[in-house]
Order: sequence, then structure tokens, then C-alpha cells
Amino acid sequence: MMEVLPISLVNFNADSGYLEGLARGIKGGLLKQADYHVLVQCETLDDLKLHLHDTDYGEFLANEPGPLTVGIIEERIREKFVSEFRHIRNQAVYPLSLFLDYITYSYMIDNIVLLITGTLHGRPISELMTKCHPLGTFLEMETLNIATNPAELYNAVLVDTPLGIILIVAYIEDFYAFCKSLGGITAEVMCELLAFEADRRAFIITINSFGTELSNEDRSKLYPRCGKLNPEGLVQLAKANDYEQVKSVARYYSVSPF
Repeated sequence: MMEVLPISLVNFNADSGYLEGLARGIKGGLLKQADYHVLVQCETLDDLKLHLHDTDYGEFLANEPGPLTVGIIEERIREKFVSEFRHIRNQAVYPLSLFLDYITYSYMIDNIVLLITGTLHGRPISELMTKCHPLGTFLEMETLNIATNPAELYNAVLVDTPLGIILIVAYIEDFYAFCKSLGGITAEVMCELLAFEADRRAFIITINSFGTELSNEDRSKLYPRCGKLNPEGLVQLAKANDYEQVKSVARYYSVSPF
């Protein structure tokens, strides 16, 4: 008797077959262990270029005019992955589309922190924009060029961009809840990663608060609450006043955030 497949599997190729093929192709193009064994023996960037010639990275390096530099290689590889990511995002539908959006939100937040921090140190917005990660760019970023001080930049970020809601509702917790709602392998893998990231940030927030005016109570409000430290470990971190107390919490929960 012929096995009757679930409707979801019957429609898989129509709905997700193209993206599945893209993802498998990109994964197949990643460097293998054997490639890394050869790369560690390269003595110059030209040696590296020669070895990568027969890989998926060979084309954009071969077309690069002038001598190679580490910065050029890094920039071209980033452009390659950003282009592939955006192509998949443009083809994706919910829930994959939202999952990929969450990945970009992290880069958006990092870009905004870079812009605000740089502005506080007197750096021009136009210069800082060139240092932003391309996955974290969005249309409204172009309007940030008119901001001339931190207050204007803050208002522009929270009022005029899609980041306001994400910053307010806590990006990590929201992403964690979304992945958990998906279930399956996505929840198993991503919740573990996001729980680690939540704990790592809790440690960083604690250590960076030492010697500042941030109170223990206010510090506690900044902790993401979806990691393995929640709740008792976060209570102990909130009380910590020196590095040894932080190390004690890390040892007790067998967490190595650094």
C-alpha cells in the first residue's frame, strides 16, 4: 500500500524547495576541514588566494584588482554572505522571514550603539555610517545623518526607526520566545544559543557596571531573563560588587561567558 504523506511534506517542494536548495548550496560551499589544514600553511595572502581559487571564494578574490589585504578579504567575504542572506530573506515567508529578521535586529542594535557611542565622542555620523555592519542597515538610517548631537540621534532611533520596539521589549527575550514557539530543532538549537547569550550579557552588564553610578537594583533590570542563570543566578549577579563574586556565580552554574 502506498504511504500517504502529510500535506506539509507534499507541499514542501512548492513552498520551501528553492530555499532548501539555496541553503544546502551555501552550506556546501563553506570551507572544509581539509581547506583549513592547507590555509594554516599559507605564508602570504597570495598563497591564500591561490588555494581559494577552486572554492566558492575564488571568484571574487580573482577579480580583485591590486594587491590583497586582510581588510579587502574580510570585506569581500562579508559582502558575499550578506548578499546570500538577503537573497534568502527576500524569498522567505513566515516563519522563516521573521526568524531572519530577528538575526538582522542584532546587527541593527550594534549599529545604533556604534552611532550613539561615536556621536558622544564627537565623531561625525557620516563617518560612523561607513563602519556599520551591512546586515544591520535599514532605510531610515539615511535620515540619521541630520542628527547633530546624541539627543537628536536618540530621538531619531527610538521614534523614526523599527528598532524602538525591539530595544524596549528586550531583543534576546523576544527572539527566545519566538524560537521556543516554533518548537522542533529550531527551538532546541536556538534556545540553547540564546540562553547562553542571555547569560553572557548578564555577566558583561555586571562587570561593566562596577565603578559606575548604576545601582544593583537598576543593573538587575537590564538582565535578559531567558538564560540558565534565571532566576537565582541573576539575583546573585545583581548583588555582586567585585570580580571574585562574579567568578563565584560562573563557577556555581558552570557558565563560561568569556
